[in-house]
Amino acid sequence: MSTSTTHPLENSTRSALPDERGFHRRLWDLIGGRSERPAWMERPSPSLTLLKTLVILAISISILVPMLVVVSTSLASDAEIREAGGYVLFPTEPTLEAYRTIFASPLIFRSLGVSVLVTVAGTLIALFVTITMAYALSRPVLFGKPMLLAIVLTMFFSPGLIPLYLMIKELHMLDSLWSLILPTAFAAFNFIVMRSFFMALPQELLEAARIDGASDFRILWQIVIPLSKAVIAVIGLFYAVAYWNAFFNAMLYINDQELWPIQLILRSYVIQGTSMTADQLGVQQTAAPQSIKMAVVVVALVPILLVYPFLQKYFSKGVITGAVKG
Repeated sequence: MSTSTTHPLENSTRSALPDERGFHRRLWDLIGGRSERPAWMERPSPSLTLLKTLVILAISISILVPMLVVVSTSLASDAEIREAGGYVLFPTEPTLEAYRTIFASPLIFRSLGVSVLVTVAGTLIALFVTITMAYALSRPVLFGKPMLLAIVLTMFFSPGLIPLYLMIKELHMLDSLWSLILPTAFAAFNFIVMRSFFMALPQELLEAARIDGASDFRILWQIVIPLSKAVIAVIGLFYAVAYWNAFFNAMLYINDQELWPIQLILRSYVIQGTSMTADQLGVQQTAAPQSIKMAVVVVALVPILLVYPFLQKYFSKGVITGAVKG
């Protein structure tokens, strides 16, 4: 019968180094947990749940109360607005006179049409440019890396306001809706997200289609785009929101008031505080000026609020997949 002996130094070393399981248990106990599972797998404590609820409630109130004030003021009468000091939280006698004035005004109605046209046309053009370029540079093509580097550099270096204005002028796009569409028809960030998504698609599927004789345009239209609905919806939402909220290009390139988008109307009559008279609106009589301003804000917010719920399910999936994979 043989007995094994260990060196005293080895025994002391083993006793000094805790086993992995015991170390993790002590580490988890140190930060207040009682389980070895990660924190995101544990049920939150009642105090943490209460804290999260209070934080979310505070954020929600800080967002909803200003929106409620805007909507309520747009529904309030002139006397009620004067009595409340300019803003009404709960109108006692709500009226739709401000909205009737807006939709009867050629100025507001025309600016809404301009914004819708610019947003729809700009989003479609921007998606076409971004999708085709992202697909082309996601393939192993000649001079692909220099082209990709040139596009990425546009995220950090801008040509400047004066050169851009001179270029728009030389292209005869002043006082034209093209000046609101083409300068922002491509965004490097959106291109990078979409290219990363395309590179994460199964390459075997694309190679099988190419072996069967499919061209690049057919592969893009029948395979890549149907598999990329999530990222296309998200990028389309990014472009649509950017076009809808843009006013700076209109302020620079559009002098004709008939071509003003709704956001430039907001800037001129709401932010700068210019009064909206009946002659400017093209109507015989108007509601309270403050009600009209708040009603214009509501009308400018509603389209994006209506579009976002239909694309919300694609939002997280499209951004995370396109930004992480590839």
